[in-house]
Amino acid sequence: MTSTTAVILEGPGALGLGDVALVSPKDGDVVVEIASSGISTGTEKLFWTGRMPPFPGMGYPLVPGYESVGEVVEARRGSGLKVGDTVFVPGADCYEGVRGLFGGAARRLVSDATRLTRVDAGLGETGALLALAATARHAIAGLRVDLPDLIVGHGTLGRLLARLTVLAGGAPTVWEIEPSRMGGAKGYEVRHPDSDETVGYDTIYDATGRADLLPSLIGRLIKGGEIVLAGFYEDPISFAFPPAFMKEARLRIAAEWTRDDLKVTLRLVESGALSLDGLVTHRRPAVAAAEAYATAFDDPACLKLILDWKDVA
Repeated sequence: MTSTTAVILEGPGALGLGDVALVSPKDGDVVVEIASSGISTGTEKLFWTGRMPPFPGMGYPLVPGYESVGEVVEARRGSGLKVGDTVFVPGADCYEGVRGLFGGAARRLVSDATRLTRVDAGLGETGALLALAATARHAIAGLRVDLPDLIVGHGTLGRLLARLTVLAGGAPTVWEIEPSRMGGAKGYEVRHPDSDETVGYDTIYDATGRADLLPSLIGRLIKGGEIVLAGFYEDPISFAFPPAFMKEARLRIAAEWTRDDLKVTLRLVESGALSLDGLVTHRRPAVAAAEAYATAFDDPACLKLILDWKDVA
């Protein structure tokens, strides 16, 4: 049995690199050497703080990470991939004695090839952003959906939602309260909510993960308008019924991306239609994982932090 170096979250706030044993690959599997992995400021932050609501498979210790890109270094029979292929890895459950939730933050990992997506090597570290881009696409491209005319939050997810909306012909307003996140808009306007007196948004997408904003967002809807919860929420969702009743408000929850979302998103990215530029704001070597995760979670200027695994044995 071989081992690898991985990020291990022992419990809330207790994170570092460690050696973990890998399961042996079987037919249909590949071994991937990870070059870059992203840090999620949504679900992974909840595990870091210990505030994650009950979730299937949760528990410590765990290997986080579901935004990884790397190179196939071993391909078993029936995998359909070959050594040298660059692949996007949405996590892996391939460790002995440690939970693979989500399992992508490791130097090497083993995965069923059907979970992976071959990508252009030229994407480099931005290939790790495909999961978040596909999440944004899923929110916009689901059944009976309208493009947002208001997006709340100008973090990575909010920017991807805005870029996809512009690509589809929309012109959304984006709300942001953090000064360091006001820039970077192309084809849409970013405003502080206090400077926006609009009451009559048809479709509002929330990308903040803040359940407490829902009552105020209901007040900004037109009659029959919709609010889409595109983030991940640790607090119970609640609101006063009378204002929602008067607006005949609709509420939709956008779940995680599907394979079709990823395929469409990859085509948009590789064709140049959807830009991922400017979303990776911080980079750290994987050996500095503890400091990197703290930066990703606590620095509001950090949109997406990428761990570089290239110098890890």
